[in-house]
Amino acid sequence: MTPLDKHSLAEDVQGMTLGVFLCALGLTFLTHLGLITGQTAGVAVIIAYLSGWSFGPVFFVINLPFYMLAWRRLGPAFTIKSLISVTALSVLTEIIPQNLVFATLSPALGAIAFGSLTGLGLLALFRHNGSLGGLGVVALLVQDTTRFKAGYVQLAVDAVIFALALLLFPATVVMWSLLGAVVLNLIITFNHRRDRYIAT
Repeated sequence: MTPLDKHSLAEDVQGMTLGVFLCALGLTFLTHLGLITGQTAGVAVIIAYLSGWSFGPVFFVINLPFYMLAWRRLGPAFTIKSLISVTALSVLTEIIPQNLVFATLSPALGAIAFGSLTGLGLLALFRHNGSLGGLGVVALLVQDTTRFKAGYVQLAVDAVIFALALLLFPATVVMWSLLGAVVLNLIITFNHRRDRYIAT
């Protein structure tokens, strides 16, 4: 498939806004249940749980070292879009929980909702040449240079994070969290391919 015209600014704004919103909503499901996830967000969630700090600021700070790598290897446009997305997510994850209350939410449904919403949100960001920074940048870089799919890279990193989580959290928490991570990464693995896009 030959790429057509690049996305307009308006298309990037709406796509990235939707992506960030879906990711923030998914993380609201996750943190309401006290579950964890992988990647940089997972590290931020774990630190937030253990320290009592809010997820948003922790996530923002953790991502800072990855911007230099993104700028050098993936370009300024990708880096700026990722910085904007991370900042917006950090703000939304503080706002949404104040306006969304769950009377009942099972761990299974919450984990699947998290994985689905966040997976679709990340696809929207990738589609518009953005990301939520951190280890996602590394996964995209590996895919673009080796053709080893980003979803598989993220699954490998997640395996390490979840193994460490077993030392810090009950096994049931890790089990339900793993379900969400698998759903998320399978969505990315089966749907993220730049050569299928009609515009980049």
